[in-house]
Amino acid sequence: MTRVLLRASAAVLLLLATVLVGWRILKPAEVLATAKTAYPPLVIAQRGAFAKITVAPLIFQDRLRIYAAKHQVRADDPIYAHGVNTTRWSLRRWPAQLSGVVTDDTTVITQWSDGELVALDGRTGQITWRAKGPDAPDYDGYRTGAATVWDPPALRVSSGTVLLTAGQQIIAYAVSTGAERWRATAPAGCTDGFTTAGGVYVCATGSYDLNSGQPVADWPTGPYTAVGCPVATSNCLGFRDGTGKGWRTPLPKPRRTVALDDPATTVAAGIVVGVQGRVVTGYQDDGTKLWSWNGQARVLGGPPGRLLLLTPKNDLVALNPATGIRQYRFRLGTSKLEKINWNVGAVQVSEHYMAIERLRKGGSKDQDSPTHYFTSSPVLLVSI
Repeated sequence: MTRVLLRASAAVLLLLATVLVGWRILKPAEVLATAKTAYPPLVIAQRGAFAKITVAPLIFQDRLRIYAAKHQVRADDPIYAHGVNTTRWSLRRWPAQLSGVVTDDTTVITQWSDGELVALDGRTGQITWRAKGPDAPDYDGYRTGAATVWDPPALRVSSGTVLLTAGQQIIAYAVSTGAERWRATAPAGCTDGFTTAGGVYVCATGSYDLNSGQPVADWPTGPYTAVGCPVATSNCLGFRDGTGKGWRTPLPKPRRTVALDDPATTVAAGIVVGVQGRVVTGYQDDGTKLWSWNGQARVLGGPPGRLLLLTPKNDLVALNPATGIRQYRFRLGTSKLEKINWNVGAVQVSEHYMAIERLRKGGSKDQDSPTHYFTSSPVLLVSI
């Protein structure tokens, strides 16, 4: 009998120990690791492609790279490193999943599936504020995390305001403090919109001032097509309205822009630019032609003083946006022998650097497929 009791007691203790260990592993947890070194200075690397890495970075102030994973956001430096480096700072949460990441000035705002908004100082990783919002979509970044940092599904930013959408709710918070500025119940279809550089949230059924949440008077009718959005459907530089007319948005009130009426045009490097066949053309807002450049290309973006084009052979071409004169051209490979016969996926362009997600030509459209990406390190980093 004694032996039976001892065995039973041992079994109970073992079960309790297993439960305790399981609870320690599975209980909700948050782990923050902040920076231990000084914030790096701005360094502009020699122009050209310099690294191939496995994850898509959100370029932060041309100094850091911020990455997304299912349960973690983290940063490394320097930006010109030839591989993913030791983590500078990180925030890991469990079991919540990372839904989206946006930045505004020095602040990094992260949104999690449990509704938590956590803002960090992007230089140090220190938490600056947190707020509770509605539940958000689960992590959808697949292998590279590109969608989470470059196109988050429910998170946008502009003019010192971070905006989240859920169902028919729109909620705005101050980037600096996390204080709720306003919330509204919007008509169906209004959660899949964009913010303008002038501080307005635009959706299929209307437009809202980001500071007050009030509808903007005399706004063109939708639905809308955003153009010139640097990242995260935020700070977009223009749009076309429901009648196809083009507008630029540097201020809260949009400015009529005839040149944007053409569906093949966008806004980059401070001008309207369009691609027709094998000709790239720069325009003034009124449609007056500024210049033409002969060559087949896709517009990638426009940091100050440079209009970046990608050719079918994956050469990067930079034009002077005022004159159309070529400033430089180089092959988007880290070596002369490297194969560069890839399709371009998602892209982020900053003032001095660019990241490109490379996809396999003829590959699967399924992002979980091994044939979707060009290589096992599909993200190319470029100094521009």
